[in-house]
Amino acid sequence: MEISSLHALFLECGSLCTDTRTLRPGEMFLALRGENFDGNTYAQAALSKGAAYAVVDSDSEAATLPDERIIPVEGGTLATLQELACYHRNFLRRPDGSRIPVVGLTGTNGKTTTKELIRSVLASKYNVLYTEGNLNNDIGVPLTVLRMKADTQIAVVEMGASHMDDIVRLVRVCEPDCGLITNVGKAHFQGFGNFDGVKKAKGALYDWIIERGGTIFINADDPVLLEMAQERGADKLELYGLGHSGSMILPPDCAHPTLRLLVPDTLGNPAPSSATEEMEETLLPIETSLVGTYNSANVLAALCVGLHFGVSLEDAISAVEGYVPSNNRSMLKRTDRNILIVDAYNANPTSMRAALDNLAAMAGEKKAVMLGSMGEIGEDSLDEHIRIVDRLRHGGDAVDEIFLVGAEFERALSHTGKPLHCEFFPTSGDLAEYLSRRDPVLEGYLILVKGSRSQKMEKVLDVL
Repeated sequence: MEISSLHALFLECGSLCTDTRTLRPGEMFLALRGENFDGNTYAQAALSKGAAYAVVDSDSEAATLPDERIIPVEGGTLATLQELACYHRNFLRRPDGSRIPVVGLTGTNGKTTTKELIRSVLASKYNVLYTEGNLNNDIGVPLTVLRMKADTQIAVVEMGASHMDDIVRLVRVCEPDCGLITNVGKAHFQGFGNFDGVKKAKGALYDWIIERGGTIFINADDPVLLEMAQERGADKLELYGLGHSGSMILPPDCAHPTLRLLVPDTLGNPAPSSATEEMEETLLPIETSLVGTYNSANVLAALCVGLHFGVSLEDAISAVEGYVPSNNRSMLKRTDRNILIVDAYNANPTSMRAALDNLAAMAGEKKAVMLGSMGEIGEDSLDEHIRIVDRLRHGGDAVDEIFLVGAEFERALSHTGKPLHCEFFPTSGDLAEYLSRRDPVLEGYLILVKGSRSQKMEKVLDVL
């Protein structure tokens, strides 16, 4: 079937589903294959549950079913999903006939928080379609694009990458008009090989935007990103950053440990036309619900994107202040006994150092860290975990209690020995059990909880 004909059927259905457990009557079902599942085997069940059509692989048994609602496709259903999404992205138009603008973003750290902040800022003026949760991969990106409707005014699409060609494939699906890379750090070396591999993989977003004359939003405080843009000859840049915008961070304290910024009210306005012309400037405070000074760049990125699309600075600041983090990312949680800094969704050497830097800068009579092993670092994993242990051992961060979780930290400790006041646990469940019966209980602490998703460090939250 031609993709245009399949798209017409998709429009007839209104939405597409890849999981029979969440299927709604009238939807189009698309059967995906994976290492441990084959959605083709559920095609008949999807039709029985009310699916209008079932898109299946032409070489599957489902393709032989005598049902006109079965749509066999060549080349794999995943490729068909991506092609359908790209067709849909170009099919939709604004009232003036132009394409709906898409803001694309990727990065090693902070991309989901930045995406949520950009979405919040743009939503103060537009009907925004955005990546929900962490649906930022080969399946999630096309599903996001297929959620675009005729009344969508702008889209914000997050793209994740753990292999060299991931971003190359994803930009071909969502075709961003502009975008940003939050940062480039040490992560997923198993897929990228080394740091240069990370830069090349993430830089595919810059390549796509530059080739099409789009705008890149870039952190002017990040020399790696500036070098990547310069190497590619980027000439349509909009800069943000603490040094560039003249904004400042107010120092956090234990009574108010969330990120607070001051930004000039001239942010986003044209520079003076002559050396004698000056612009008076008032510093505007931003009170956020985010924890961590490393989130300052994410906030400024959202302001930069918002101003580019005509959102007033006042409305953009209000949107940032109204954003409340979730999903164990940069969350501040106060319990009856402690103050928790919860950043347990993911971890890599770059984000781990940033989290420890932030904890060190915060005031607190007693501090503790509960750190889960970092995943997918590759051959540098042992060295990176040893660096974290050595940092904690030398006491520069004035941490009173150290709790380490997971096999990679166990390997590091076997090489270095335990620092003072350090306990190790194979799993976060083991740590949670220990904390539940510890006497005396942890009380009056400022506690950083961080680790890779595989470590499930959120298990300790209820006992703190």
